[in-house]
Amino acid sequence: MAKVLGAKCRMCRRAGMKLFIKGDRCYTTKCAIVRRNYPPGQAGAKNSKPRLTGYGIQLREKQKAKQFYGVSETQFANYFTRANSKVGNTADIMVQFLEMRLDNVIYRLGWATSHAQARQFVGHGYFLVDGKKVNIPSYFVKPGSVITIKPRSEKYSYFMELLPKLSEKNLPSWLVTEPGTYSAKVVDAPKTEETVQGLFDMKSIIEFYSR
Repeated sequence: MAKVLGAKCRMCRRAGMKLFIKGDRCYTTKCAIVRRNYPPGQAGAKNSKPRLTGYGIQLREKQKAKQFYGVSETQFANYFTRANSKVGNTADIMVQFLEMRLDNVIYRLGWATSHAQARQFVGHGYFLVDGKKVNIPSYFVKPGSVITIKPRSEKYSYFMELLPKLSEKNLPSWLVTEPGTYSAKVVDAPKTEETVQGLFDMKSIIEFYSR
């Protein structure tokens, strides 16, 4: 994804909800939604609840999903094209494409505090998929894939300090880990209702691209 040069917290304020773009900071009182829960800009506080058209609602949902997963406009549109060409519920297939990106899996496992950090870790080659090093954040994992951290990377202070905390992490049902280790397995395809959890409406996004 292209770098976001502006303030990332503006994205959450524009969306009117937490998109967890800045990791741990989003869970503290420093979060922009906690401190300034209104749209950015000079007139933001006065127009805290702008009226949106049907198109505006669909566009807003697309922006929220794109920003949450940290993908570019081109990537997002390509996922829709691929999902729309397959047999089945396009919204569910679209969610699976986004959720089963390697950087998102690392984020869901709690091995990174944000999608941006997960992309950075994957790009540095910290992880193995089925025993092979993968340094492409958009790499698509499949049910049955086993994800581990390279033995050398496990010795980094970040991962050594993080391991004891992972037992408290609530994982989605399609991911399982071995307690006390950095080993995880994708056991199923992601479920839309479990992963989206009110962050955005995938049906509205499909309608946006299908208009």
